[in-house]
Amino acid sequence: MIDKKYKIILASNSPRRQELISGIDIEYEIRVINDIDESYPDDIASEDVAEFLAIKKANSYHDKIKDNELLITADTVVLKGDEVLGKPEDKLDAQIMLNKLSDTTHLVITGVCIYTTSKQVSFSNITKVTFGKLSDDEIEYYIDTYKPYDKAGAYGIQEWIGFVGVKHIEGSYFNVMGLPIYRIYDELKKF
Repeated sequence: MIDKKYKIILASNSPRRQELISGIDIEYEIRVINDIDESYPDDIASEDVAEFLAIKKANSYHDKIKDNELLITADTVVLKGDEVLGKPEDKLDAQIMLNKLSDTTHLVITGVCIYTTSKQVSFSNITKVTFGKLSDDEIEYYIDTYKPYDKAGAYGIQEWIGFVGVKHIEGSYFNVMGLPIYRIYDELKKF
């Protein structure tokens, strides 16, 4: 079980991350700083981007965390080859992303930072996701119906497209949703 010496803060407005953290039956508070810069250096390895951004988010809270608080930040990216697919800017961008993912395998990487005033632990979790062939009509239906503009790679595996498009996953399903919750729970026990 998790020691209750820390007040846990989830730094995310994501309903999916809130649902996942709620699933491990811990008390937590949502605390979000708006407009955190999510840029990253061009020379960083693609597979390191999510963890880099999770750490960057945590560092934004440096002077806003008390000694008895534990902060959890996360960032999820989709990698198609070496290309980082973040959140789509508009419908066309979402269509381009989903066409790239159709009938191929890609990686979903969630970086996590667990941060207190005295300790910081960060890690990445990787899941391989294979999509079947998606038609243009299916892609358009999904985008028009589910508006995946707040999702890396322009999709949510827990939505319609996950049911009809995902052929296979290797790794954590919850990681694709936005939090590798098993690993987070394991790390929290160590605190």
